[in-house]
Amino acid sequence: MSGDSEEKLEPVRFINTDEPFLESPDAPVEEQQLTVRAVLVGCILGGIVAASNIYIGLKTGWTFSSSLFGAILGFAILKPLSRSTFTFLGGGYFGPKENNICQSAATSAGSLGLLFTSGFPAAYQLGLLSVHPKDDFGRLITFTICCAFFGLSFTQPLRKFYILKLKLVFPSGVAAAYTIHSLHAGKNTEAAARKKVKALVYAFLCAIILRVVSEYAPGVLWDWHIFYTLNRIGWSSAIAVESWGWIWEWTPAFIGAGMLIGINASYSFLGGSFLAWAILGPIIVAKGLAFGSIANSSIPGYMDYMSMSLTDPIHHPSPRYWMLWPGTLMLLCASFAEVGCNWKSLYAGMRSACGTLLRRFLKDNVEDNSFDPVPEHERVPFWAWGSLLVLSTIITCVVMAVQFGQNVGITLLAILFSFLFSFIGCESVGRTNINPATSIGNASQLIFGGLGRGQGYTVKRGELLNSLSGMLTLGKMPYIKQAGHMLSDLKTTHLLGSSPKAVFIAQLFGAVVSIFVSAGLYVVFSTAYPCINDLNYTTCAFPAPDVQAWRAVAVAVSSSTLPIPPTSGYAAIALGLAAVFSVVAKYTVVPPKYHDFIPNFNAIGMGFVMNISTYPLAMFFGSTLAFLWRRMFFNNYQMYCFAVAAGFLAGEGIGGIVNAIFTITGISGATYGTSVGCPGGVYCG
Repeated sequence: MSGDSEEKLEPVRFINTDEPFLESPDAPVEEQQLTVRAVLVGCILGGIVAASNIYIGLKTGWTFSSSLFGAILGFAILKPLSRSTFTFLGGGYFGPKENNICQSAATSAGSLGLLFTSGFPAAYQLGLLSVHPKDDFGRLITFTICCAFFGLSFTQPLRKFYILKLKLVFPSGVAAAYTIHSLHAGKNTEAAARKKVKALVYAFLCAIILRVVSEYAPGVLWDWHIFYTLNRIGWSSAIAVESWGWIWEWTPAFIGAGMLIGINASYSFLGGSFLAWAILGPIIVAKGLAFGSIANSSIPGYMDYMSMSLTDPIHHPSPRYWMLWPGTLMLLCASFAEVGCNWKSLYAGMRSACGTLLRRFLKDNVEDNSFDPVPEHERVPFWAWGSLLVLSTIITCVVMAVQFGQNVGITLLAILFSFLFSFIGCESVGRTNINPATSIGNASQLIFGGLGRGQGYTVKRGELLNSLSGMLTLGKMPYIKQAGHMLSDLKTTHLLGSSPKAVFIAQLFGAVVSIFVSAGLYVVFSTAYPCINDLNYTTCAFPAPDVQAWRAVAVAVSSSTLPIPPTSGYAAIALGLAAVFSVVAKYTVVPPKYHDFIPNFNAIGMGFVMNISTYPLAMFFGSTLAFLWRRMFFNNYQMYCFAVAAGFLAGEGIGGIVNAIFTITGISGATYGTSVGCPGGVYCG
């Protein structure tokens, strides 16, 4: 989880998640899998999802893969085009393998948003870079280039181990493969495909319209301040619940996210939020361990508990700051406990990844008995991914030294850690589809913060070093975010019998698009909503929980004294240990069939870090809806659920882009909207 969550889809009812699908003898041969039309359409669709991910990531710390969106909408665009135009204009047979290429390009093009929803906003909030991101646009682009291609290199040698040997499920990849397969094969395939496409398009358009229109009446169409309303009609104590952020929000993106990630993660997320903001929060305020401020003097009892002021964080913390440390430690402990419990497969994976190099350069005679169904000419040759790795390393060292003044040795160490930490992501994505990317980035901050203190750097220099090195590790980890999605794509490729070489090339083009789209959209959002990068704003439309965690760790490891309230530290240790015990019990005591009943401490930790309840509630609602839908109307669920969820996710993100443009041009809801339904009559969009 990134935080990040991808589409965690339950493979229980899938018959086959390991062996390539049998091709229909009546299907035409796809002589050209890699086509200009597939890559172009995939990159455009990935750009749309990149916009959505920047928006959603700044809202909640979660980002999502483009796989299902690219698979279904790519089919909707290219299938009619293939029949209605001449070959030189994009016509000709369009089959499942080319659909896979389109989907892979989309995944890659939408993959780098996490950098701009965690580390960079934290660096701006701490005053480590220029005043505004637009002044640093060149540096944002070059840093993103450093992170864009590294993951592509290691997906190739590790593909054989994790997909062919361990046969990890990679739920997103399996879901995409079955979706593409169902669009192109089977009874009534044309009618079924049209139904899925319509469902996605309708969900996409409805989400855009709701997000844009609701900006002009947010208290009526978007946020329902139920407890504020109860306070207004006579239940005076209900305002306390409103003060702790318990608001219902009609957010299609997070209802859709809940439909995809399943009930374990979403229920744990809401459970963490309830523990933090309904139980511990009121207790620490009542005991004088954390402090709020008056939110609106015209509403008796209406308090603000969500300040992130660092004036006196040890003796006078806000509840939001107090909760940050238990949440962050739970994220770290849960992630590394997973690593410890899976050390054998991680060790085997590292040996497998290094095996190719050993056999080539050391004449190692280690036998490899795994069967690879891909013909030799369709595999990615060593020189391709090897040269990309070397070139990416050189460019990274040069950029970090010239533009950021970072020592080459530190940069190489960050690259090494990115490789080692990548196995955490590989295991997590492959087994559960939950991506602990930000937690691992925070862990690398701790390491590089220690190095900075050892070198005697100033506080600001130390903060910049650990932030950049952490982001470098985060952005380069092959299976964390950027290429974590790509390995899921290779699972799709494996099941559909597509060419890994063609997918590799499509992903290269998608990565180029992602560089400029992600950095550009971050500048757009920062211009429309300056509060993303400036702590002086008391309210912000973007809670940015990943940014909070990133900034807190940067400050903690660079400060001469540890800026953690003692009681918060004790709670962090206790909950961190609970996270470790939970993971260990899952792998040693609890039978696998009961693993879904074990609380997900990554999600619980995110509930602590996120200071509002709207998203946990929406995801709880979405996952419950999908669970009941699956149980009661399974065929209907299979037909529509993935498409509707993907449309909701992408649609709200694009609606957010429209609202950002309206804000910049002065025609947004903040200017022309109504504050009806908002607390105190203050616009709440």
